Amino acid sequence: MQYLGVVLKQVDRKVSATLLALCWVAIFVLPAHSVAQGRVKFPVGVGTKTLGAGLIWLATKKGFFEEFGLDVQPVLLRGTPVAVQALVGESLYVTMGSADAMVSAAVGGADLVSVAGVINGLTQAIVAGKKYKSFKELRGTTVGVQSLASGATTVLKRIFKKNGLDYPADYKLLAVGGGNFNLAALNSGQVAAAFLVVPLVFSAEEQGMNVLGYYKDYFPNYQLTVMSVKRGWAEKNRPVLIRFIKGALRANRWLFSNRDAASEFFAKEIQMSPEMARKGWDYYTSNRIWHPNLELNGDGMKLALEILAEETKAAPQDATQYIDRSYLQQALKEL
Repeated sequence: MQYLGVVLKQVDRKVSATLLALCWVAIFVLPAHSVAQGRVKFPVGVGTKTLGAGLIWLATKKGFFEEFGLDVQPVLLRGTPVAVQALVGESLYVTMGSADAMVSAAVGGADLVSVAGVINGLTQAIVAGKKYKSFKELRGTTVGVQSLASGATTVLKRIFKKNGLDYPADYKLLAVGGGNFNLAALNSGQVAAAFLVVPLVFSAEEQGMNVLGYYKDYFPNYQLTVMSVKRGWAEKNRPVLIRFIKGALRANRWLFSNRDAASEFFAKEIQMSPEMARKGWDYYTSNRIWHPNLELNGDGMKLALEILAEETKAAPQDATQYIDRSYLQQALKEL
């Protein structure tokens, strides 16, 4: 396995161009300084629509970005390669993606840097169908993941290895999209097991599925998801990026201060029961999975890159080279 950045160079250019063109048309992106209804269009890529990354939808639909003159447009993109290509091509301005994948793309030549934290810990659990009660019973089966290159998938393989199963000799992986897609694949029998995030884990348990282990019990300190930007674009458009981060911060503070209202929003937006949304809010806030100030977990970032290096048989990377906290610090100062 090579670093993702190297892999990206091998992606068919026509396919990549087509994907980016479709993304561009779908979200009606205009140049950075164009204004729709007095607001700057600001496209943001998100890998999956789950509670953990729900801040972007909350900030958009509750008007927090509008306060700073932005028309933020969340775009769901499956797979890190497409997100990286879109960032590099500037059809997306910010992407919420796995920390290790973004750094590996930067190592491979993409001009990317992480500017804030999104999900500062592991909320996933490995959940198996009703007839599978242990890891050893999953030998020879197919396991569902969000994408083959995501940080959560890398950690899953490490956990399986700790339980005596090696990939790909002992099981197969199937990219089904993450979030509710993983749960649906599990319910349909398409996969024997999958990783699910809180609070979907609780829902699966209620349906009689078996939780084989929580990621955090194996790796308690891990930076999962970050806000990443193209370094060159960010330097040229610093004021606009600061406005985006300030909107996200304002929304995040509202989220922490309004448990019931935030849970009600997430229940409707992400399609879960209000009870599950409240349980999820409790879990993410009490375990500091969401940081009140969107800070990155430096030690968690370091661990994510160490695991990636072991997985890819490459030299460990210095996480600080791929983090720029100046944008977040300025946004916090100006609020």
